[in-house]
Amino acid sequence: MSFQEEVLEEISVKESVKESNQIVLYNDDVNTFDHVIETLVYACEHTPIQAEQCSLIVHYNGKCTVKTGDLKDLKPRCSKLLEAGLSAEII
Repeated sequence: MSFQEEVLEEISVKESVKESNQIVLYNDDVNTFDHVIETLVYACEHTPIQAEQCSLIVHYNGKCTVKTGDLKDLKPRCSKLLEAGLSAEII
């Protein structure tokens, strides 16, 4: 009679979990759609259509994530939004 032995190997797996920061734009009663769209094109490099869609989401939902990425990239973009009078934060 022959026996075969099964050996379970323990494998160490490292997962790199990178937090994705995001700029959230909030609705206000001050800025026009045109101003918001132009600012998103300038600050976040959106296409005009993408910026228009984000402005509508902000209008109807109260907020919208307009950009995700590294904090180093998002800080100057968020500053541009704030300088333009928009309400935004990085979360």
